[in-house]
Amino acid sequence: MLSYPMLYRDRICPWCIVQLLPNARTIIVKRFRQRNDAEAHMKLLRQMKPDASYQIMFDAQRENDE
Repeated sequence: MLSYPMLYRDRICPWCIVQLLPNARTIIVKRFRQRNDAEAHMKLLRQMKPDASYQIMFDAQRENDE
């Protein structure tokens, strides 16, 4: 499996909101530095799109993942 190193901007913003799609696919909607910012943004997303499924994730990836 190919593994790409995490970009610096992704490492400083490890909290992300992902949208859950059919067939076990996900899309990263937005990244945040702090979980409470992600929670506030997800609350707005759920108000704007109540039928969509969102989840907050901590996206930690090791630098030397081989």
